[in-house]
Order: sequence, then structure tokens, then C-alpha cells
Amino acid sequence: MTLADATLDAPTAAPAITGARAPTAVVSVVIPAKNAAAYIGETIASALAQADVAEVIVVDDGSTDDTVAIVQAIRDPRLRLIKNDASGVSAARNLGARGARGDWLMFLDADDRLRPDAVTTLLTAATTAPRAVLVYGDYNTIDSAGRSIGRRDLLKGRQKPSGNVLERLAAGNFIVNGGIMLVRSDAFRATGGFDISLRYCEDWHCWCRLAALGEFAYVPKLLLDYRLHTANTMNAAVRTPQDFFPAVARVFDDELILGKLPSDAAPRLRQAAEIHLVTYAATQAVRFGRYRQALDYLGMVGRRSPKAMPRAAAKIALSYFGI
Repeated sequence: MTLADATLDAPTAAPAITGARAPTAVVSVVIPAKNAAAYIGETIASALAQADVAEVIVVDDGSTDDTVAIVQAIRDPRLRLIKNDASGVSAARNLGARGARGDWLMFLDADDRLRPDAVTTLLTAATTAPRAVLVYGDYNTIDSAGRSIGRRDLLKGRQKPSGNVLERLAAGNFIVNGGIMLVRSDAFRATGGFDISLRYCEDWHCWCRLAALGEFAYVPKLLLDYRLHTANTMNAAVRTPQDFFPAVARVFDDELILGKLPSDAAPRLRQAAEIHLVTYAATQAVRFGRYRQALDYLGMVGRRSPKAMPRAAAKIALSYFGI
């Protein structure tokens, strides 16, 4: 069995990625979709408009609306539709990745949209970072109607980490959305893909495994319009920090990740990851007007670490202004 033939549904200890390979323009965009009829056409159009995208793979995960009909009506030889058996977003992404022909993968959500030249920007950056297994940028937010609501463009000059990012990433998911990145296909397959046992934050766990294999490279540009509405998995009104904590346990029980972290770092990083997720839940509560809930979550931060309160409070306040 070759690496490309291996199953992506059950992550196991992964082999190291050795050597560097110059990036190519062969990019596969994988879009998992379930009942995404309201947005899927716009999302696909934004991917097909990218000059360096060789194929767009939509994996339908058991839609009962017009998602499949909309995809089938789009006439472009680069577009492929795969049917999944309603096994969840992780299984859908893994299925799309198994069938992808590109040297690089992008995992784009079915309600988001790429900005012009996003893929070309990432590929250009990859040529200057040949050791990178993942190249990523940033996003801004839009509402359900596609109107810009984010103010992340005000954070000019902000830098996210490049190089060996595992320790920083284990402390909290600073990437947030798979639509702002390109991942080397062989590296993704070496990790085992997304863990289908995780309902939330499965992407963070996968990015941590990738960071254990190789370097990341950051591009300080807004590449994606990330749609915020209550149908988003991570933004749904019923989500609480407790929903995210199983992923924390998974990350800090993963031998590949732990094997690349400093021997005494795991307890400190685990606490930081919990604080990060509680703070994230609070910022989402603010964005949807649930201010009392946000204060409750800020209290959870204080109970874990009083020293973390000022930073968490600042992030929560900035979220009110779309930052």
C-alpha cells in the first residue's frame, strides 16, 4: 500500500517528512458540503476563479436540499462531485483528499469564499519556504448576506508565526479556517488526515500533527471571506467551551505531537489551549449578542489563570468591533 492509498479516517503515528520539494501549481480545493445550497455556488465560483487551481472537489455529505443540483449545473472540467454517506465533515474532507490529484490541498468550507488571487499568493509564498508543509494567510469576516463585517484589516503589520510552530499552535489554534491555507498533500496523508472521532476542533488537531512533521509559513494577507452565521459549526448558538475540550484531550494524548514538544511543556500548553478555546467561545458569544454568556466564559478564564484575564478581556472587547 502506498502513502496515497492509506486510509485517512484513523490518524496514527506518522512518518517524518524529509527533504524539501519545490511547490507546483497543482492545487486541489476540497469543499465538504451538507445542505449548503444558499452559498455553494458562490463558494465554488470563488475557487474556480483562482488561476492556479487544477481541480475543485465537492464532497456532498448527504444533503437534502438543492446542493447537489447546484453543483451538477456548473459546467467546468475542473469541478468534481463526490457523494459521501453523511459521515460528517472530517470524513468528507478525508474522502476528498484521497481522490485529489494536486500536490497541494486546500480545505474550503461550503459557505466561505476565496478572495481573488488567494491561491497564487500562497503558492508564491511557498516558493520562498521550500521546507514548509503548510502555507497560510489570514481572513476577514462576512455576514450571511455576504456583507463585510470584519475589521481585521485594521491589524496592519500583525505577524503570525512561521517555521517550527508546534508549541505555539498547541497553545491555541491561530489558523482558525482551512480556507486560508495550502497543505502539502503528502504531508496531510502522512498525518492520517482529520480524526473522525472529534466533532469539533478536528482541524486544530490535524494542524498540530502537520506542525509536528514540518514547518509552516505565514503570508500577512487577507485571503478569505469567512462567513459568520448561526449555521456555522463553530459559531452555532448552542456551542460551549465544553464542546471543544475533547479536542484538547486528543491533542495532548497524541504521541506524534507530544513527541515533538519539550518534555515539560504539555501541562502549560494544555492550560493555554483551554483558555484559548474559552476565550474563543466568549468572542463568538459577543458577536451574536450573548453578552452575559461571554462574561461567564471570561470568569472561566479567570478560574484557570488570573494572569490570563487581561489578554482574554481585550480579545473579547475587540470582537465587539469585528476584530
